[in-house]
Amino acid sequence: MSEEQNQTTQPGTEFEREPVPQRARLGFKSFIGMYAGEHCAGTELMLGPLFVAAGVSAFDLIGGLILGNALAVLSWMLMCAPIATRARLTLYYQLEKICGRRLVTLYNLTNGVMFCFLAGAMVTVSATALGVWFKFDMPGLNDMYPNSVGWVLAVLVLGALIAVVAAYGYNTVAKFANIASPWMVLVFLAFGFIGLKQFIDVTGTQINSVGDLWTLANTSIWKGGDPLPGQVKFTFWHVTFFGWFCNMAMHIGMSDLSVFRFAKKSWYGVASGSGMYVGHFMAWISASILYAYQLHLNSADTDVLPGPLAYRAAGIAGILCVIIAGWTTANPTIYRAGLAFQAIIPKASRFKVTLATGMVATIAGMFPAFAMKLLDFVAIYGMLLMPMGAVIFVDFWLIKKFGLQSYYAEASGKLFNWAAGAAWLVTLGICLILVKYAGIQIYFVSLPGWFVAAILYVVISKFYQKKVRPTA
Repeated sequence: MSEEQNQTTQPGTEFEREPVPQRARLGFKSFIGMYAGEHCAGTELMLGPLFVAAGVSAFDLIGGLILGNALAVLSWMLMCAPIATRARLTLYYQLEKICGRRLVTLYNLTNGVMFCFLAGAMVTVSATALGVWFKFDMPGLNDMYPNSVGWVLAVLVLGALIAVVAAYGYNTVAKFANIASPWMVLVFLAFGFIGLKQFIDVTGTQINSVGDLWTLANTSIWKGGDPLPGQVKFTFWHVTFFGWFCNMAMHIGMSDLSVFRFAKKSWYGVASGSGMYVGHFMAWISASILYAYQLHLNSADTDVLPGPLAYRAAGIAGILCVIIAGWTTANPTIYRAGLAFQAIIPKASRFKVTLATGMVATIAGMFPAFAMKLLDFVAIYGMLLMPMGAVIFVDFWLIKKFGLQSYYAEASGKLFNWAAGAAWLVTLGICLILVKYAGIQIYFVSLPGWFVAAILYVVISKFYQKKVRPTA
């Protein structure tokens, strides 16, 4: 390894408060592996079954995922990556320039905590595989709290290991994903074929054409109808918007500025397609088939436990896949959370902050509610961070066209940009009112919310900004 390459992989050299230099930029392959590893991973083993629990039909699931994932890839490619490769700053440092130190501290706390909960859900996923091996009690679909000592110990061990890998920085996270993702993709594909074979055998269906396969899908796998108790009924538009916005915090919300700042070219945003169509299409479908088969065998067995599901389909290989799948999702999530917290205390070691962040995620992972309610959680998470994504987009591309100052907090020395703060908080208030009083489900409010935030930021900035004298 050359000296320059070695510098970019050591703890503490993540360029948290400076643009990523030429020597540290990464090629297309790094992003293919990272997105495939992150999105063909632990969440898929939770989300796929939850679609079945939501009573989705075959057409609504497959058609909605094709459209929704395409919109997600376009969001990364056209909205997030172009800003990332021009500014080459972390999300948190760029927001500090726009919003001011005090406002971005509030945002970073929100972002970091939500990332910790998401990473915790992935530790939960990995721990269900250890439950199969060591046969301790595991939580059910509607459980909120840990229910055995074995469960707590499994989460502690896995969480500690994941935190150490994340603490070594983006290069280590990307390398781990590149090693793990090709094997995981094959196992997820195997899950789908094995699940189909199980359905064919148990139903006695003769498959002689694509039409026969489609009939099996409609009548036995994704049958539509009422959702399981406590779940929201999903239609084509629910699936489409969920496929698009389940990662809203990363693309439209701009969290992946921190990832794509390492990209040599902005078109590398298309690498997100490896995650969307391998993970959020093939893997979701495969995982949902396994859960549908579980319900077909016993309609009362509604527990969503990736470990037992994978073991029933692929034995030891399935268990190993669940452990690594949760790991490769939690790694970049803890890395992002560590950057959020480190931005609050920039003099602190990013390595140590990320380790501490991993411990917070591990504690969250002991509580299965985050994983069992993942459909709702990721929708809430995306909505919370979406307005600041609109602020960044407007500030980077549009604000000067209105005769206003970009990076206003940095230029004026203000610690709290009230235009950005009001755009964020008022937008969230409007979204919550629409959900609570207008009867609009949370999956649908973030799209109009983005435009509300963008307009509010421009209008309020017109009144708020004062002329900033150029420095000599």
